[in-house]
Amino acid sequence: MSLSLPPLNNCTIGVIGLGYVGLPLALEFAKAQNCARTMATTRRRVIGFDINHMRLSELKNGIDRTNEVSGQDLRNATELIYSSNINDLNSVDVFIVTVPTPVDKARRPNLIPLEKASYTVGLALKLRYKSRMESIPVVIYESTVYPGATEEICVPILEEVSGLVYNQEFTCGYSPERINPGDKSRGLKTIIKVTSGSSEATAEWVDSLYGSIITAGTHKASSIKVAEAAKVIENTQRDLNIALVNELAIICNKLEIDTLDVLEAASSKWNFLPFKPGLVGGHCIGVDPYYLTHKAEEAGYHPEIVLAGRRINDRMGEWISEQIVLKLAQNKVSIGGSHALILGLTFKENCPDLRNTKVVDIIKSLKKYSIESTVVDPYALSEEALTEYGISLSSIEIDLKKFKVLVVAVAHDVFVNMGIEDWTRLTKGKIVFDVKGIVPRELNPIRL
Repeated sequence: MSLSLPPLNNCTIGVIGLGYVGLPLALEFAKAQNCARTMATTRRRVIGFDINHMRLSELKNGIDRTNEVSGQDLRNATELIYSSNINDLNSVDVFIVTVPTPVDKARRPNLIPLEKASYTVGLALKLRYKSRMESIPVVIYESTVYPGATEEICVPILEEVSGLVYNQEFTCGYSPERINPGDKSRGLKTIIKVTSGSSEATAEWVDSLYGSIITAGTHKASSIKVAEAAKVIENTQRDLNIALVNELAIICNKLEIDTLDVLEAASSKWNFLPFKPGLVGGHCIGVDPYYLTHKAEEAGYHPEIVLAGRRINDRMGEWISEQIVLKLAQNKVSIGGSHALILGLTFKENCPDLRNTKVVDIIKSLKKYSIESTVVDPYALSEEALTEYGISLSSIEIDLKKFKVLVVAVAHDVFVNMGIEDWTRLTKGKIVFDVKGIVPRELNPIRL
C-alpha cells in the first residue's frame, strides 16, 4: 500500500445504519474524549447515515424510539451529522456497516440489506477516490454474517461499484456487534469487542480504533472469517442451552413437576449453567444459528444438533398454546370463541424491540383454535406492532371479564413489580400460563 491508513484520533467515520447497533456506536465515536488506551485526545467527525427519513428526523429532534440512548445524549453529540445523502460520505475515512441481517421465511440468510449497504459504501468510495483523499479507506462490517460472507459477498460489491482494488485502494475489517437491547448495565463500552482485519496492518488499526472507546478491552481475531464465526457460534451456543431447558420443560410438564423448581435445585451445584426455558426470538439468538447452518450445508455438512435446537425453540409458542387449549378442555371451558389476554409482545423485557418476537407464535397458534387475543405491552410501539404483525395494542385498564386465558409472555418490570392484589385481579377466573415465572405461585399458574 502506497498510502497509509487513516489517522486514528481524528478520522472521519461514517456509520451506515442507525438502529440498535449503529446509533450507540456513532454517538460514542462522536464524543470528544481521551483514547481508552493511549489517553491521547480524540476528536472524530461522525456521519450517521440511514435511509429511514423518519428515523433521521426523530434523532435530530432528540428522540430515539429504541430507548438505547437518551435525548440528552443525542443533544450532546455535536460532532454527529445525520444524513441520507450519499454525497455526504465522500470525505469518510472509515465506513462502519451496522445494518440488520435477518432470515427469510424459509429461514435462509437474507443479505439484501447488507448488499444494499455495500453498494452504498462502494459509491461513497468512488466519490472519495475522486476527491483524492490522502489515506486508504477502511470498511468495517458489524452486521452478523456467516463465516466468509464479508470477503465473498461484500468485498466484490465494493470493488465492482467503486472500481477500487481490495487491499490496495481500500481495506476491510469485521467486528461483530454485541449490543444487548434494553440492558442498561452492559453498554457498548463495557462489552469486550472482537476485531479483525483483511491484513495485519488493518487488523491492528481496527483493533486500535475500537480499543480507543471500549473500556472493557478488545480481542483481535486471527482473521475476518474467525471473527465472523465467533459471532454466530456464541449465539448458537446460547440457543442450544435454551433449547435443552425448553425440552426439559416439556418433559417436566409430562412428569407433572415444576421446571423452575427443578432448575433451582440443580443450580445448587457449582458448575450448573443457569439457563431458563422460554421463547427465543430477537435479532440474534433466534437468527444467527441459521447463518451458521446455511454455510455448513453449503460446505457439504448437515448440522444436526444446531438444527434440532432450533426446531425445539421455534416450536415453543405452538406448544404453549396447545397446553392452554388442553387445560381449557380439561376445565370444560368452550375453546372456540374464547378470549386470551397476552401480557407482553416484545422479544425481551424492558425494551421496545419487536424483531422476530415469538409471542406472535402463541397468538397465531391460539387463533387456529378460534381463540382471539388481546395484547398489552407498555414498551412496544403501537404503530410498529400494527404494521409488522397486524396487532392492535390495548391498555391494561380493560374489561377483564371476557377473558378465559391469561398468558404472561414478557417479564417487563411493570409486570414483575405488580403486587398480589393486582395479580389476583388479573388472574381471577382464568387459565394462566406464566411463560416467565413471575406470577405468584399461590395463584397456581401453569409455568413453563
